[in-house]
Amino acid sequence: QVRLVESGGGLVQPGGSLRLSCAASGSIFRLYAMGWYRQTPGKQRELVATISNGGSTNYADSVKGRFTISRDNAKNTVYLQMNSLKPEDTDVYYCNIVIGATTYWGQGTQVTVSS
Repeated sequence: QVRLVESGGGLVQPGGSLRLSCAASGSIFRLYAMGWYRQTPGKQRELVATISNGGSTNYADSVKGRFTISRDNAKNTVYLQMNSLKPEDTDVYYCNIVIGATTYWGQGTQVTVSS
C-alpha cells in the first residue's frame, strides 16, 4: 500500500513563497513519476507540475517560471517550491503517484494567497 502525506500549506500574502512537501511510503517511490495537482471545490483537479523518475519536469503554463518541482529519492519526498504567489494560486494541493493502473493521492494541503 502506497501512502502519500502532503505538508507545507498555509496562508501567504501575494508575492510570497511556500514550499510544499509530499512524503511517500515504500521503497518504490524512486521508480515512478510524481505530480502535484490542485483543485478548487466544485472544479476539476488540474495539473500543476510533474517530475519523472529521472528528474525531467513539466509545468502548467500558469505556474511556469514561478513554481519548481523537485524530488529527493533518499527521503522518498517530492517538493513544490512556489514563488511569486498570486491569489489565483489559492487551492487545495495534492500530490500523486501512478503505479500501473492505480493512481494514489495524498489528503491535500490548503494554500491560501491573500492580503
